[in-house]
Amino acid sequence: MLIKTSRFGEIEINSDRVIAMTAPFLGFPDCHSFVLRPHKPGSPFMWLQAVDNPELAFVVIQAAAINQGYNPVIPANINKELKINKNDDTDILLILTIPKENPREMTANLLGPVIINPRERLARQILLDPGKYNPCWPVFENKG
Repeated sequence: MLIKTSRFGEIEINSDRVIAMTAPFLGFPDCHSFVLRPHKPGSPFMWLQAVDNPELAFVVIQAAAINQGYNPVIPANINKELKINKNDDTDILLILTIPKENPREMTANLLGPVIINPRERLARQILLDPGKYNPCWPVFENKG
């Protein structure tokens, strides 16, 4: 299937690679289908590109790639919604904010990870405890 995007032009994707959101991202009520694309070979960064909105793409990264200690508890109702069984692998993606003028100041949203069941191709962004998780966690330490 062909989709139009503002960043990548027209791209061909396999329909079996489309990820269905069980609930839309806040602020994007009409976007329910996404595809995960690598940024470039060897890069840990990926794009979560909306299939139904050519303008919408989030820069994401696997949580384990930047924060080994990040292991949020996924609520039971979300596991059920995403058809995740206790032995299933899940992907936890973090949405990044990358300032154009200084990419080293990028932050990751630990408060609202995207949980994906890769077997079922289902996903949902969840909201965790704001007292425990930072929505603007610095990816790079400030070394002065």
